[in-house]
Amino acid sequence: MTQHAELDIGLIVAGHGRHYVVMTPEGREVICQPRGKKSQVVVGDRVRWQVTDSRGDAGVIEAMEPRRNLLYRQDEWKTKSFAANLDRLLVLVAAEPVFSESQLSRALIAAEEARIEVLILLNKVDLEPAASLARERLAPYRAMGYEVLEVALKARSEAGLKSADADPLRSHRDAALAMLTPRLAKGSTLVLGPSGTGKSTLVNLLVPQAQAATAEISTALNSGRHTTTHTRWYWLDGGREGALIDSPGFQEFGIQHIQRPDLAHWMPDLRAHLGHCRFANCSHTHEPDCGVLAALERGEIAANRYRIYQELGAELDRRG
Repeated sequence: MTQHAELDIGLIVAGHGRHYVVMTPEGREVICQPRGKKSQVVVGDRVRWQVTDSRGDAGVIEAMEPRRNLLYRQDEWKTKSFAANLDRLLVLVAAEPVFSESQLSRALIAAEEARIEVLILLNKVDLEPAASLARERLAPYRAMGYEVLEVALKARSEAGLKSADADPLRSHRDAALAMLTPRLAKGSTLVLGPSGTGKSTLVNLLVPQAQAATAEISTALNSGRHTTTHTRWYWLDGGREGALIDSPGFQEFGIQHIQRPDLAHWMPDLRAHLGHCRFANCSHTHEPDCGVLAALERGEIAANRYRIYQELGAELDRRG
């Protein structure tokens, strides 16, 4: 029997320090603290909780329900879990600034390992020749089976052009959002993108109340502007069937939980050539008769993708 099965189940939609916002099935938000000194709770978790004051404005988290998956974020100091129970990952890249394939690959590896669907959104496709170059760099990912959608989120009229000049871009943006919105209508979607890719624009288009909701939670948690650097869950519809999870200030995905021998398995272009190596414990770096190295030589694996495999493999080797 589930521990604390008699208690209500709530959804973690935000948090700061030891304070978490628990949403009830009715949509009410309650500030809660975990029982004990340490907490592993993250946004997206379902928890068992109970009220601790007569007004029902505060509560305590007693237990966490089993997770379907868990993602980690990493900076130059540490790796930390930050979101759970996700259905898809929406990775936003842009024609400008030039996106990092290493960062993109880390995200895709984390999603593969967690069995999370991925959509890649290429923004600023009105900027040529940068957009064409970005398409070329994304071609290997399309070949792996990842879906790449294209959009120009910000109308040029905002840069001072006449309204008529901006109409084609507005039409492109609206058509892309019309295509994207149904894809996000069911389940939870984590959206991420480096600075300058247009992620804030996208979040505000999909969730117009996002800034107000963040400010409200910030006030409730007494954390001011710092809450804006933390992960936040937003419902996309009144029926609470689709949700968007925003994680501002995101650096890159942590992959330290992945076992070094499994790394190639979570990279689809390398995975296609596993099982064709002479040695069962092949590292795909130097061994003779390696299926991955043979595919690289034939041009079936992009050189840049193999370089990323080497870099990430070295990172995991340093972990020991």
